[in-house]
Amino acid sequence: MSQGVKTAFLWIALFLGILLVAKLFEQLQTKVTPIEYSAFQKKLEERKIESVTITGNTIEGEFKEEDAKVVRFSTVGPPVDSAFVKQLQDANVKVYKFKPVEDSNFVQILIAWGPILIIIILFFVFMRNLQVGGGKAMSFGKSRARLMREEDKGKTTFKDVAGIPEAKDELQEIVEFLKDPKKFQKLGGRIPKGVLLMGAPGTGKTLIAKAIAGEANVPFFSISGSDFVEMFVGVGASRVRDLFQQARKSAPCLIFIDEIDAVGRHRGAGLGGGHDEREQTLNQLLVEMDGFEGKEGVIIIAATNRPDVLDPALLRAGRFDRRIIVPRPELKGREEILKVHAKKLKLADDVDLSVIARGTPGFVGADLENICNEAALLAARDNKETIHGSDFEKAKDKVMMGAERRSLVLNEKEKKTTAVHEAGHTLVAKLIPGTDPVHKVTIIPRGMALGVTMQLPEEDRHSMTRQAANDTIAILMGGRVAEELVFPDITTGAGNDIERATELARRMVTEWGMSKLGPVALSKKEEHVFLGKDIGTGREFSEKTAVEIDEEIKRILTENYARAKTLLTDNIHKLKRVADALIEKETLDSLEIDALLGTATPV
Repeated sequence: MSQGVKTAFLWIALFLGILLVAKLFEQLQTKVTPIEYSAFQKKLEERKIESVTITGNTIEGEFKEEDAKVVRFSTVGPPVDSAFVKQLQDANVKVYKFKPVEDSNFVQILIAWGPILIIIILFFVFMRNLQVGGGKAMSFGKSRARLMREEDKGKTTFKDVAGIPEAKDELQEIVEFLKDPKKFQKLGGRIPKGVLLMGAPGTGKTLIAKAIAGEANVPFFSISGSDFVEMFVGVGASRVRDLFQQARKSAPCLIFIDEIDAVGRHRGAGLGGGHDEREQTLNQLLVEMDGFEGKEGVIIIAATNRPDVLDPALLRAGRFDRRIIVPRPELKGREEILKVHAKKLKLADDVDLSVIARGTPGFVGADLENICNEAALLAARDNKETIHGSDFEKAKDKVMMGAERRSLVLNEKEKKTTAVHEAGHTLVAKLIPGTDPVHKVTIIPRGMALGVTMQLPEEDRHSMTRQAANDTIAILMGGRVAEELVFPDITTGAGNDIERATELARRMVTEWGMSKLGPVALSKKEEHVFLGKDIGTGREFSEKTAVEIDEEIKRILTENYARAKTLLTDNIHKLKRVADALIEKETLDSLEIDALLGTATPV
């Protein structure tokens, strides 16, 4: 029976119930006085009977008392004959109804038992809706895992996953084991019980899990870590039990728990005590993964971007046997990811995905997909038939630097100040050898900044030298130095630059050992697992060392400030040339900057 038919029956039953209850109340509210048939005959002879309703042998009606008060009565007499009817007519009695006795029993039974039956039916329908309906109000302990349908499994495969070859190879073994377990078991091996995917947000952890489901062709249960946690104590543990009970019935199968750090954080953190609902849920999960009962054929895949806050018992061998890092893609990986997303797009001939990949260092798969989508939207907005390289360039700038704020109109003084500031960054970056090339500089407000100078590395880097750190600080100081050289007063525009430079210098001194204090770690991060991030740094050194740290940070900042000032002072004419070009064009690319400085000829 369809949901629409059930709803219709429910409304009909409710309507009938209301009618019967109304009829019952109507009868209860009308007081009926039983009298003897002889008393009825006497009142009939005295012409006090006003009206009657005859149903079989039952006579109901109304008569008047001496004080003219109307009384409703009921009596039972002999079968009605023509003489009795004539007697009623002679007494001017109104006969409202004359019913045979057969209808009386059915109506009386319906009136008496109908409301009770309707209430019972409505109660059972209501309870059923609570238990199996969308709200599931009476099924707190049931698992909220979603079983992927057969038609959805094949939609995502390993062909849709690019840029992370090592992770794909590791997970391919899981798929092969599920397809042919005897191949591994004949040598004494066993299937891993759990696989933990660790990586930054957007690297494709959830996508990999969907691809495994598409490749393995086995039942696939998907659930989020937050779906276990509830305000009622014991509900999370009950949901874990129910999930694994369903999984055992469908073995071999896969369980995917997204954002497992929502339920798998360190126990005993002092928040909630031993009876904390989150800890009970985690305890049950630990038991189910590696308890006395064997869970052969049930593989758990979990994803998190905070592996550092997970409980050690969850990470030990026998639970999550395999931990797979899902890294940010390299240059080749970014190009492969762009090719996957480009399959859905109509690209023009001038689009070079390798150039886009080189210009997006540090981007994850989600960022690259966003660039492709933004490029498609920009092309559609301009009524183009295909997506051109210029659309990708605009989309990349929008994602990396923020959307243009054309509505924010700067006055001439602010515009000139911003142009000089950005020209200072640009010129210092061009004059220091070995720094990342300047890709673009603009004085169009983007995001929260009034101007942006963008540098893009020629290749991916995984570490930073001391010279590179000092060069970066000098480039950051270039904006403030330029303002100081050109204008009589400085502005607040360098606030973020100074903050970033100070943080970089502090890390050089306290973390990386790149100062006169030597190779010693002088900072200790304090992490609170329930807060999920660093909230400060511990101090385990003397006051004298603290003074030396401050002096070293100031020395690094001051030396690089002086270096930037020397470079800009010696090339003040080039600074003004770039600033004037920015005021005129608002945006300069790398070729235009090289032409202004005489370092290259534009093509």
